[in-house]
Amino acid sequence: MRHIISVILEDEAGALSRVAGLFTQRGFNIESLTVAQTNDPTLSRMTIVSSGSERVLEQIVKQLNKLIEVVKVSDLTSQDHVERELMLAKISSTSKEGVDLKELVEIFGCKVVDVKDKIYTIEVSGKTKKINAFLDAIEPSNIIEISRTGVTGISRGKKLI
Repeated sequence: MRHIISVILEDEAGALSRVAGLFTQRGFNIESLTVAQTNDPTLSRMTIVSSGSERVLEQIVKQLNKLIEVVKVSDLTSQDHVERELMLAKISSTSKEGVDLKELVEIFGCKVVDVKDKIYTIEVSGKTKKINAFLDAIEPSNIIEISRTGVTGISRGKKLI
C-alpha cells in the first residue's frame, strides 16, 4: 500500500539522514522525498512516499516519533489531505505533433514554459496519477528528459501543530 508520511522536524544538520536511516533499517523503500522549511524557519516538513504493509508503517512512525528532532509525524494517506507533485518535461515535436501536444497541454491543464528548436518544456502539476497519465499520452520516443519533484502534501482543515 502507498503511504504519504509528513514529518515536521527541527531544521538541523543530520536530521534527514536519521529519518531516511529508519526506512533503510526496516527495508522500506522511499519512492519520493521532499524537504523544505515551513512557515516557522526553525522547522522543516519532510514528505515521504513509500509503499509497504500497515504493520511496518506503524513501526516506522513509532521510531520516527522517538527521534529528538521530530516534532510531529502524520500518515496523510489515512486522513483528508491535499497532495501535489510537479514535473518538468522536455518533449520534441514536429509542427503536426505540436498541435497534438498543445491539445494535451490544454486537456491536462499544463503550461508550456519554454520552446526552443521544436522542443517544448512542459510544466505539469497535480496528483501523481495525473502526471503519469500525461506521460502515458505522449509518444515515449518524443520525451527527451523529465524532472519530477516528488509528492508534497498537507492535511486539510485545522492546523495540527
